[in-house]
Amino acid sequence: MTPRNMMAVHLEDGQVSVRQRPVPRRPQGFALIRMMCAGICNTDLELLRGYYGFAGTPGHEFVGEVVSADAPGLVGRRVVGEINLACGKCSWCLRGLGRHCPARKALGIKGQSGVFAEYFVLPEVNLHPLPESIPDESAVFAEPLAAACEILDQMRIPRGTPVAVLGDGKLGLLVGQVLQLHGAQVHQFGHHREKLRIAAAAGITTHRSRKRLPVAAYDWVVDTTGSSAGLHQAVRMARARGTVVMKSTVHDLVSLDTAQVVVNEITLVGSRCGRFEPALRLLRAGRIRTADMISARVPLAEAPRAFDLAARGALKVLLIPNGTGNNI
Repeated sequence: MTPRNMMAVHLEDGQVSVRQRPVPRRPQGFALIRMMCAGICNTDLELLRGYYGFAGTPGHEFVGEVVSADAPGLVGRRVVGEINLACGKCSWCLRGLGRHCPARKALGIKGQSGVFAEYFVLPEVNLHPLPESIPDESAVFAEPLAAACEILDQMRIPRGTPVAVLGDGKLGLLVGQVLQLHGAQVHQFGHHREKLRIAAAAGITTHRSRKRLPVAAYDWVVDTTGSSAGLHQAVRMARARGTVVMKSTVHDLVSLDTAQVVVNEITLVGSRCGRFEPALRLLRAGRIRTADMISARVPLAEAPRAFDLAARGALKVLLIPNGTGNNI
């Protein structure tokens, strides 16, 4: 039986707390989901720093079990879910691009309470049932992996082409692996030897970032650094008529020398959420190295410690239900 109350993470004014709240009521067309595993990402850290003026329960990377739903076949299933709650009727939705619906809400980011709670709700149309072959701690990467795959949906990068990926964090390592599997010659730049080792194990050429990085060296550069400095560097590394893919979510305003962009005719491409289908195919095939990216598993009741670990540079910090898993 589902309890009346639950534990949920709350962010407000730069503070992380854990509060007791009523279990959410399930609207028609939604599923009530029990959280089994949830990942802290850079966007959650930006929300803590004030992105969107956020206050509430964050979290959008999850694996959960459906407790109740309108569709009987979903009940009891393990699921992951897309984060954009779209209207389903506008021109964007009808084109299959509900993630750009003007009326959309975003799970744990804007207008919809997130998954860092014992229970949460999400529209059934957002859910993807998981095959037994994908374990929870791989499946929790489905959403950021879909974001990495989005690059290949947005543009055609020829196989064999050198591509620079700036950043060795969670998203950067996923982007590097996706592009390497696509057939690009990925060069991953980062500051952390232990993180770059994960990329190297996937066959990626790695480089420790120094003060002087290559200039005008790549036709394709992907910035995953999460910093304004990273975007500046990405533009410097792009050749004339090259493309810079911006994957980072940064709370602060970013200044940019547009003269360099205009004179060199560099294309800037914003890249955000992606389709789950290619991500789940990669996870089902076991082609993405996720186990090495998990730094800690922390009970939901200790969410402030989990956020502290993530803010201090840990890779993927997972929140798990209290009393489960191997905590670090």
